[in-house]
Amino acid sequence: AQRRLGKWLHVNLSDGEQLSITGVDEHGSLLVLANHTLLVEGQVIRSPTNTLSVYYCSGLEGSMGIFQLHYQIFRLSCSLPKRPHFGDVSVLDLLPGGTARFHCHMGYHLHGEPVLTCLNASLPVWSDKEPVCRALCGGTVKNATVGRVLSPSPHHGPNATLDRSCSWSLEAPKDQRLHLHLERLALGPTDRLVLWSGLDAGSVVLFDSGRGGQIPFEGVISEGPAVRIQFITDQPNHNTGFNIRYEAFERGHCYEPYLQNGNFTTSDPLYGVGTVVQFTCDPGHSLEQGPPVIECISARDPYWNDTEPLCKAQCGGDLSGPGGLILSPNWPEWYGEGEDCSWRIHVGEDKRVLLDVQLLNISDSDMLTITDGDEVTTRILGRYVGGSSPFKLSSTTPDLTVTFHSDPAGLVFGKGEGFIINYIEVSRNDSCPDLPEIQNGWKTTSHVALVRGACITYQCDPGYDLVGRETLTCQLDLSWSSQPPFCEKIMYCSDPGHVEHATRSLSDPKLLVGTTIQYSCNTGFILQGGATITCYGREPGTPVWTSHLPHCVSEDSVSCENPGVPDNGYQILSKRLYLPGESLTFVCYQGYELIGEVAIKCILGNPSFWSGPLPLCRVAEATAGSPLNGGNIALAIFILILLLSVLLGGVYVYVTRCRYNSNLRLPLIYPHPYRQITVETEFDNPLYETGGVSSIQFSSIELNFNLDTAKITTNTSSVG
Repeated sequence: AQRRLGKWLHVNLSDGEQLSITGVDEHGSLLVLANHTLLVEGQVIRSPTNTLSVYYCSGLEGSMGIFQLHYQIFRLSCSLPKRPHFGDVSVLDLLPGGTARFHCHMGYHLHGEPVLTCLNASLPVWSDKEPVCRALCGGTVKNATVGRVLSPSPHHGPNATLDRSCSWSLEAPKDQRLHLHLERLALGPTDRLVLWSGLDAGSVVLFDSGRGGQIPFEGVISEGPAVRIQFITDQPNHNTGFNIRYEAFERGHCYEPYLQNGNFTTSDPLYGVGTVVQFTCDPGHSLEQGPPVIECISARDPYWNDTEPLCKAQCGGDLSGPGGLILSPNWPEWYGEGEDCSWRIHVGEDKRVLLDVQLLNISDSDMLTITDGDEVTTRILGRYVGGSSPFKLSSTTPDLTVTFHSDPAGLVFGKGEGFIINYIEVSRNDSCPDLPEIQNGWKTTSHVALVRGACITYQCDPGYDLVGRETLTCQLDLSWSSQPPFCEKIMYCSDPGHVEHATRSLSDPKLLVGTTIQYSCNTGFILQGGATITCYGREPGTPVWTSHLPHCVSEDSVSCENPGVPDNGYQILSKRLYLPGESLTFVCYQGYELIGEVAIKCILGNPSFWSGPLPLCRVAEATAGSPLNGGNIALAIFILILLLSVLLGGVYVYVTRCRYNSNLRLPLIYPHPYRQITVETEFDNPLYETGGVSSIQFSSIELNFNLDTAKITTNTSSVG
């Protein structure tokens, strides 16, 4: 619910160029707000809704002009709700979310919603129709203390003939009586009003309009606590009817007096004998038909020594002073036919008159005229018939005249509710003082001259907050509605919000510059983006976060599926899914060599993918002329060690046998005191014979290593 406001800073168009500003009303119809023939520098254009369009068309040839437009938005508001007839309305705020509360004057009942809310829309509207105040036909009031009974409000259309006979029952508290004051009594030829002191059919008649006689404007008093009122009419209308005000009082006291459109002071709030009451009228009314002071007399049966006066709206007069009120004749009742009233207002010579017309609801055959100046220099400011929304007018001289004329044939053409006009004395200067610019911001004005009602709107540069009222209004007394605001440096970031499926921790809940927010995903989710963001200040500009919010996505949605195993190979730590960043290692079976990457990694993406293709395992091929690789060298060393171990083991066994079965004294064998063997032993070795000496054969081994062929040779020799 915002409008756009444009201000032309510079306009200089060439011949043939066209420029227009358009908007859209609440019904969607296109409106031309301005065009190139009406645009001037400093002009302010307001769109009726939240849309404003700028159309530019260059010329066919020749030089091109320039234009510059500054625009800003301002909040829309609901229109001021209409005050119900015989009621009032109080508005808390006209912006979306604001409320308007309605209530009726005493004796009237509200038909409709008592509270309306301004709804946010392209053009804000109230949540319901404005209620109306109506007087009901009949009713019952228990424990009646103070109130009013009114003739029923007329119906319109097919129900115009309803409410032809109405009856009201009033019952005061125990041991109290009722005083009925006839504020208004204007009955038609066939209308009848009857008041009974009691609810039974045989009750005493207090007043019967059908019997003739004087009308008891001083009122009537019931004999007991109950009163019945009956009204009979052919057709209710605004011109005929009655107003009766009632109040309960205790025996031995006078009833509480009442003065419509006025007030009074009393010497005794209980209104005992000897009480003195003094009356005064509200502004715009004069005291008529009664004394300004009355007294409660007669101790046996107290009563007032005179009737209460009446305060009636004046029909014309000479007015002066700093302010006052002008009301239609007989206000708040309907004005009469053939009224001819003139109010002449005069203020100081160096002053002017400001009229504030709060209500204007008269018949189309009636006229209200407002003129400026005295009898010599008269200038008509406006003539008005029918109804009008509130408006204001100012005079250019110290004198201003308001004239009202009602049609004598008002019964034929009908008549309106009346009017309410306030006037105040204002300074001769017709504009408010200019307001200063603000540091780190700027201002725009709704009018070239700062006349009453003109607005100045302040805004701040990026990176600054406005402290104070955004819009200031030039008031009736030529003062501004508030002090100018100022721009304050923004030292905090806006809340970036939460991340779905994640938790966050803040270093500073105020989100001042330097605040960090750490995000961590819930189990089963993986973080995409930076886990930490920081609020940092900019010059110029508003503090911002270092990066966008991360996202938490499910592990299944970003994992890499197992790519499978190569033929003649296998995987290390195999599983179905791998998270981004995890690696998968491949190994080939013996006799096969790996072609490709031994390990591949899962890369995060949309979708995620492996860093390389699946490797291959192929049969290993040995090349004779090629040098040994590390594996072949290790195998040759292993075989060499194995052969050497076997050889040494054989030598050990061979030497051991010789030590136990020979008496030879060999250089290589130390002597041993074994006896000679003279009998055949259990050994079948032909090298050993009993009691004899023979030669022993030793073998020496020569090992030759060739790294290319791993060739081993053996040489044998004999010893004596």
